[in-house]
Amino acid sequence: MTSAASRPVFGAYTREALDGEYDNVRKIPGFDFKAYLAELEEGNRSALSTYADALSRDIAYGASGEEVLDLFIVNPGGPLHVFYHGGYWRMLHKNDFSYIAHGILPHGYNLAIVNYALIPGVRMGELVAQCARALRWLMANAETRGFDASRISVSGHSAGGHLAAMMATQAFPRPLASICAMSGIFDLAPIQQCFLNDVLALTDEEVSDYSPRRLRPRFEGDFHILTGAREGPEYERQAREFAHAWSAWRAAPLLTLASGHDHFTLRAALRDPDSEITRHALFL
Repeated sequence: MTSAASRPVFGAYTREALDGEYDNVRKIPGFDFKAYLAELEEGNRSALSTYADALSRDIAYGASGEEVLDLFIVNPGGPLHVFYHGGYWRMLHKNDFSYIAHGILPHGYNLAIVNYALIPGVRMGELVAQCARALRWLMANAETRGFDASRISVSGHSAGGHLAAMMATQAFPRPLASICAMSGIFDLAPIQQCFLNDVLALTDEEVSDYSPRRLRPRFEGDFHILTGAREGPEYERQAREFAHAWSAWRAAPLLTLASGHDHFTLRAALRDPDSEITRHALFL
């Protein structure tokens, strides 16, 4: 007789095995997550200091207190890169990702780092709507804020990779220049069956409505799916199956499994203007 603990909950995965695939900290032997965050926090402080004269913080793009963004303008009239942070839709904040300014701005891009409300404070639908609202606000205010509305690119990491992909399913007043979804979750079905759902409490309807792999894209431009080659079988499966699914609707997305990178090295590489990850994010 099969025990509940050994019963598959998604494909061949038991709950314990599926938890292991999506617990990005615990699946890296010896990884010191606190030290990693401290290192990136130093990068945050450095970026805020280095680019203080170019930075406008906590600009409201919507009505709720969480709907704010930071805007770095280093190239007036130039292109804008928009970044969505990760945290499995339930944690972290735009302030944890200021360090990416070090990687993005030297390429002549302006930068917006978007904050959004987290689950369980809002449901997934409102979270996605806020991210789309931020893009519409940026397009509407490009002239007064000093960047080119016709050259807005998007990227995001982890949950932010999911959100970047969701932006490809939305309608906007202007077409986006490019989208790079990094370390993303593109099918929420396994998330509904693992430890993350203890907080997210995803419904079947939410899995259907907010899994990019199951949706038809509106965006027809350059789309890059970028995942670390060391992120594990589930992250690789997510990336490969998403690329295949959207190839039926549009030009095949570019798929890269970045050699030597895990979930956290890929995220940290965005602080380096010369890293392959930064260059991929900007389609350089």
